[in-house]
Amino acid sequence: MRLRDSRKLNLLEQLLDKKNEELISERQKREALLANVLPKNTADDILAKGKSAKIKYNFVTVLFSDIQGFTKIAEEMNPELLIDELDKFFFYFDSVVEKYGIEKIKTIGDAYMCAGGIPEKNRTNPVEVILAALEMKAYMTRLKQGSDLEGMKFWDIRIGIHTGTVVAGVVGQKKLSFDIWGDTVNTASRMESSGDAGKINISGTTYEFVKEFFTCEYRGRMPVKYKGEIEMYFVSGIIPELCDENGGPNRIFTVKLQIIKLQDIEEMIIKMFDDNAPPNLYFHNSSLVKNICAQVDLISNAEKLSEEEYVNLKLASVFLLTGYITDYEKPMEAALHLVEEVLPRYGFARENTDVVNRIIKNSFSEAPETRLDYILHDARYDYLGRVDYVKLTEKLFRELSEYGKHIDRNNWIEFQKNYLFDHQFRTETARLLRSVSAEDQVEGLRASLE
Repeated sequence: MRLRDSRKLNLLEQLLDKKNEELISERQKREALLANVLPKNTADDILAKGKSAKIKYNFVTVLFSDIQGFTKIAEEMNPELLIDELDKFFFYFDSVVEKYGIEKIKTIGDAYMCAGGIPEKNRTNPVEVILAALEMKAYMTRLKQGSDLEGMKFWDIRIGIHTGTVVAGVVGQKKLSFDIWGDTVNTASRMESSGDAGKINISGTTYEFVKEFFTCEYRGRMPVKYKGEIEMYFVSGIIPELCDENGGPNRIFTVKLQIIKLQDIEEMIIKMFDDNAPPNLYFHNSSLVKNICAQVDLISNAEKLSEEEYVNLKLASVFLLTGYITDYEKPMEAALHLVEEVLPRYGFARENTDVVNRIIKNSFSEAPETRLDYILHDARYDYLGRVDYVKLTEKLFRELSEYGKHIDRNNWIEFQKNYLFDHQFRTETARLLRSVSAEDQVEGLRASLE
């Protein structure tokens, strides 16, 4: 009987394991399907809570496109061939919007709609949406040229773009759909219908955000249904000094765009400190990150760094202290891991990641090699020459004590005194910015003991 019961129990365990595997497999399929239909954050909310809140976004660029004369083409063309052609176009458009981190919203017949700046907010979405529009237009131009040679019907595209505020969220109960609403959407649709075949028509609002990147032809104030008159521009292409031999963005263009992205990344890291940092990070906190970043800006400008050098240095300054949030014992390794995770998501190249990692490593090892290392070193230790040095070093002592770094107070003061006299700022700018001498700082430390 014991043997029989043991066999039954074993059989039941095998059945349970199999059922668990099937459930896990089904859940993974469901999650993958939702991830393909909805933005990741929205899909996560639905899986966790069963619903997703609608969110207002204040800076989104919406793109509408449709095929010129599609109705007539549809009347004359085999339906199966028509659908295959549309599928080919939209498949290419999907790859373009994914490349630039733009969210596809939907297709309706021959119309394709997407938006930049959702679900992750950013400042670069007007530029990225127009880059995507230029690639879509170039693709359709190539197809048109091939159609002309083969004597076939050609497809021409109209694109309209506008930037503004939208509300985004999921609609429906059974067949879920991610959509956006608001006057911005309506205006983008009007930009498309007010444009010309084979051209990209943008509003005056979008133009103000992209005029330093693209050559635009002013159309004047054009009448728009239900909107009155709106300023419009046709986008011709990238400004000559910012494009390569193929008409795409060159290195100068990329660096200009990266400088804008720096603001998004710095804002994200500061929020990470404010939301996730342990309460006993009295010293290595968001205030210190902000100060290091501000000093990097100041010294870089005075030392006349190139824009490309500045981008990598600023990234290193933003990520430098992030490791203290998750791994106080190995902050450098944790910071490097975050760099590897975040920079590709923001479209930075492997080259940027490698340079940023090297600067962070040199900072933690106190082994500056280049001018960039010197500037970050001076920005990191700027507090040594400031009037609030004694208060900050007290915070550092308290932080170290609570993280198990038991240090006798007298020994701590002696260590700080020696460090003040041994430390040297590496750049002339940092030396000039120092407001309190090492001698005066030591006097302040001694006074704090009394």
